[in-house]
Amino acid sequence: MAVQTLDDLLAEGVAGRTVLVRSDLNVPLKDGVITDPGRITASLPTLKALLDGGARVIVSAHLGRPKGEPNPAYSLAPVAEELSNQLGQFVQIAEDVTGPDAVERARGLNDGDILLLQNVRYDARETSKDEAERQSLAAEYKALTGDNGAFVSDGFGVVHRKQASVYDIAKLLPAYAGKLVEHEVTTLSQLVENPARPYAVVLGGSKVSDKLGVIESLAPKADTLVIGGGMCFTFLKAQGYEVGTSLLEEDMVDTCKELLEKYGDVISLPVDIVVADKFDKVADSKTVAADEIPDGWMGLDVGPKSVEKFAGRLAAAKSIFWNGPAGVFEFEKFSNGTRGVAEAIIAATANGAFSVVGGGDSAAAVRTLVLDEDGFSHISTGGGASLELLEGKDLPGIAVLEK
Repeated sequence: MAVQTLDDLLAEGVAGRTVLVRSDLNVPLKDGVITDPGRITASLPTLKALLDGGARVIVSAHLGRPKGEPNPAYSLAPVAEELSNQLGQFVQIAEDVTGPDAVERARGLNDGDILLLQNVRYDARETSKDEAERQSLAAEYKALTGDNGAFVSDGFGVVHRKQASVYDIAKLLPAYAGKLVEHEVTTLSQLVENPARPYAVVLGGSKVSDKLGVIESLAPKADTLVIGGGMCFTFLKAQGYEVGTSLLEEDMVDTCKELLEKYGDVISLPVDIVVADKFDKVADSKTVAADEIPDGWMGLDVGPKSVEKFAGRLAAAKSIFWNGPAGVFEFEKFSNGTRGVAEAIIAATANGAFSVVGGGDSAAAVRTLVLDEDGFSHISTGGGASLELLEGKDLPGIAVLEK
């Protein structure tokens, strides 16, 4: 990665300097409680290195989609508390993004202090399509750092977005890639440039349309492309099967037919499905062949024969990329497919495969199902970013660092 890194910044010296760090702290909350602090934990190495170096650290981050205005449901207050616990030092939080409270707190920072700005998406300019609006907010971010400030991009989960705290600020301050971003790009690039073969891709999630780009990009490169999750039903429909009330994208059926015609020897689909009479964790359920889904029933997981089939495909793989659960893993009785696929990847990893979990729901599934995180070579913090990198797309938040 031809960019300046955190190590370069630390070599220059950060004592007494104010460093703005864009972290990805977009953690899941339930009733105000963080259910998976993984992204907070992943942000620590960069923040600790700067604090240990004597920097005055300001962290920018988002949480959810508050639609450009303050909303207590999306406050970063729980994140500040958890970050304090994990860092072992107090993390103060501003009441606003770049307003009077943020300015006052930034001016009051001493060497080794850390300030978390309030959710950057409280300000509509953060995600504006109007470049001038984003730039005006970026200028306010820069002003918080005062003279001799610097910017560290460490939120891999947002580097595929042109946003003020990700992209525009990097044009205004000396910019560096943080430890997390550097590690993510270096690691994922192994699957882009020259993956060890056989190369297996496992895709799940709800919609074919969300993954069409990555399917079209990776199908020609992969030796095996396993498809599960809600998206498999559009492929099953393309084979002429009835899918009951399962998730279906009618407008993608023809596209799936074309993909099967072109890459039928690579694409691997479920052979049995766990169906339910309703979308509920206590729904009546049964396992049926993939071509025998009854009317009025919906598929919520892949069945045991599918897991066995997929595991057979994965056993010989030397490179594996997994993005998207095989079923509704949040409901225990529909989590066996995702667990089985994950365990097959762990087994292949133990046998020498290089495996990457592509962030998002896949990473959440690993933790929800209490699987061994060390059983995978790498668990990415960025779902969309990891997909776009593997597709070969330019990531604006990375490209802007290449000066």
